Amino acid sequence: MPHIIKTCLCLAALLLASAMPTIASAQDKAPVQVTSGVSFQYLDRWDVERLNKILQVDTPKFAGIAVTYAPARNAVRLYRITYASVAPERDNKPVTASGLLAVPDTGDTSFPLVSYQHGTVYGKQEVPSFADQSPETQLMIAQFAGQGYLLIGADYFGLGVSTEPEGYMVKASHQQATYDLLTASRAVLSHLKLTSTKLFLAGWSQGGFVTMAFLEKLEAAGVTVQAAATASAPVDIFVALNGFLSFPRKNDATWVPTLFILSSFAFENYYGVPGLARSLIADQYYETSRKAYERLPFNAAEIPTDVRKLVRPEYLDAKFFAASAYGRLVAQTQAYRWIVRSPVRNYFGEADEAISIGLGQLAMTYQRAIGSGNPQVEAISTGATSHRGTFAKGVPQWKAWFDQL
Repeated sequence: MPHIIKTCLCLAALLLASAMPTIASAQDKAPVQVTSGVSFQYLDRWDVERLNKILQVDTPKFAGIAVTYAPARNAVRLYRITYASVAPERDNKPVTASGLLAVPDTGDTSFPLVSYQHGTVYGKQEVPSFADQSPETQLMIAQFAGQGYLLIGADYFGLGVSTEPEGYMVKASHQQATYDLLTASRAVLSHLKLTSTKLFLAGWSQGGFVTMAFLEKLEAAGVTVQAAATASAPVDIFVALNGFLSFPRKNDATWVPTLFILSSFAFENYYGVPGLARSLIADQYYETSRKAYERLPFNAAEIPTDVRKLVRPEYLDAKFFAASAYGRLVAQTQAYRWIVRSPVRNYFGEADEAISIGLGQLAMTYQRAIGSGNPQVEAISTGATSHRGTFAKGVPQWKAWFDQL
């Protein structure tokens, strides 16, 4: 009899294992091929205690502001998705890209989905699928995936596992990276016997721009988006960069020069304009700037904190900047000039050292200025918050809003 019982138990275990092949295979950290262009790899499981530490200790330290977050209710499983994409600006050159998938560990099989677009980073792996190195992603995991939302986040071209040059603020490539991750993540979820329901978008800083650009592409493709939320979104890059040059503020961030460095090299590579970065950056800073863009070792102290010293003197003339090859490309880099159909909330900080109040309100202003009185786009103040503080205060407001929809 004991032998029969043991045999039955073993048979039952085998049947159970065969009924759940995807979860079992996902936990061994070996890459799992889903389609010819999509694979995924299990990374880790973050328990509730770790998630709440992010909310209560790590995020306040990162943002420099105390914010009350709803505590995590469930653990989260983290996966890295690797997927095939193309770079539209480079004649649709094939690109291998990566991104995060965070799954609530609840036993449920259907969840709402948030696509999070990350902000500017200085390390190649300070991105969603390397969440240990990304404090902003950690907050999103804890606040959303820790409360029953699927969370995805593209690493963007040139970051994460990508071997391409970084496509910083290159609009169509950002749109492609995020769109293709959404498609890839749905294939992975299907493999894991999971489904997504409502689709939400969210992003901070550079990711706010990418979120709006992604929304534009999704709406053009007829994909329903329940809502999109941003914090400190530079929806018009010309407005942002021209402002730093022509109307510097006392509180402009010391890292503003890196925005010119990353964008000029990225535009040179993706739009095929040889020498573009050199035409913008003063000779004495060019080589250090190149190393910074290419993520090579460099001395950060060699880059000036005043952007008006970094760029060549002629760029301080607003007319010259606007007419330059760089300025013309910057002027095309916007993500708000279409009639928005989805509900959008752009959160802005009144003491943000990177995004002016006017820029934070620009998408709403445009939607109303074209005569539609479009109520879909709202600009919401988070008070006298810094760039990071605006994000930290915005996230729980995103969550409360999404929960209602």
